[in-house]
Formats: sequence, C-alpha cells, structure tokens
Amino acid sequence: MRVEIRTIVVGCLEVNCYLVKVGDSLYIIDPGAEPDNIMPAARKLGGTAKAVLLTHGHVDHIGAAKAVADEFAGIPVYLHKDDHKLYFSPSNAVLPFLPPVRDLVMPTDSFISNDFQIIHTPGHSQGCVCFFFPVVPALFSGDTLFKESVGRTDLPGGDFDALQHSITKKIFPLPNNTSVYPGHGPATMIAHEKTHNVYLQNA
Repeated sequence: MRVEIRTIVVGCLEVNCYLVKVGDSLYIIDPGAEPDNIMPAARKLGGTAKAVLLTHGHVDHIGAAKAVADEFAGIPVYLHKDDHKLYFSPSNAVLPFLPPVRDLVMPTDSFISNDFQIIHTPGHSQGCVCFFFPVVPALFSGDTLFKESVGRTDLPGGDFDALQHSITKKIFPLPNNTSVYPGHGPATMIAHEKTHNVYLQNA
C-alpha cells in the first residue's frame, strides 16, 4: 500500500505537524498551529481525511486541531483520556508565547484504524501516545522520543522513570528499521536510538 508522509513545522516552538496518507486515507498528526499552512498541504496531498491525531495535550501540539477538524467537516480529534484534563486546563500555556487555546474541540479517546496502532507512552505527560504505522514502518513519537534525546519530564504529569519504561518496553521492541518522526526536530530510527541515545543506555 502506498504511504506518503509530509512534515510541516508550525508555531513558535517549531512543532512537527505530520500529514500521513495511507492509500486514500489521510491523517493529520499534531496540528499545533498555522492551519493556513497545514490545510493547503493537506489538500495538495489529497485523500479522504479520517482523523486529527494528537500525541498529547500540550498547548503547542493542539492549537490548530479544531480549525483542521472543521475544515474536514468535523472529523474526529483523538487524544488519550489521561490528557483530557491537561488539554482543557486554563494553565495549559507557555506564557508569554503561547496562551491557552480557546474554543477547543471535544476530543475522543477511542479511535480504531487498520492503518496504525496507538501505543500509550506516559512520561512526558500522562496521556502521551505514539502512532505506529506498520506498513512503512514508521512511528510518530510526539514528545516521547527525539533523535538522541527524550521528552521533558519536568512539566506537570512528567515522570522520567515512566518515560524510560515507555521507550524501552513499548517502543524499542518495534522493528529496528522503524523510522521515528518526533514532535520536534529531525527524524531518526529505532536502531539508531538504541545505540546512540544516552538517556536510555542504562534503562
């Protein structure tokens, strides 16, 4: 099956928003800001939009979710239930750069697709998830795993031990040739992180 992946860097914190087209199905991952940049790219890529997928509820990853969902006639916005409180919190902000998001769309915590698997990976936040597309194979890791680094755990809901466990027990068992597309920064691969990620060497 043909898979196409497009990366759009959005917002002042440079979040990687991903457009993933599997066959004719289109998924928008972490539309954190700039819907006017996301939507033309989505329309150019084509396909039938199925869902907005949020890796977690932090403000920089959710800002354009409603605008994108509305553009596609109300497609569902998925967010793990453990991050719903964070998503709606008025303190979910990075002041003075990112105020809380207003007029949020109600997310769903249930979405089933044959195209990908949802892997719950708490640590950066309680409701962090990664989306694994086995046909590629590719993992969209949000702020859980970066190239030679890991997500912050000094924010509310963060837990470094939980983060290490999520990565070593849930992500590292994936195939070594899995491409990892993180929430910020460049892509990497599972095999590379097993060898070069200093935060995980003694996990």
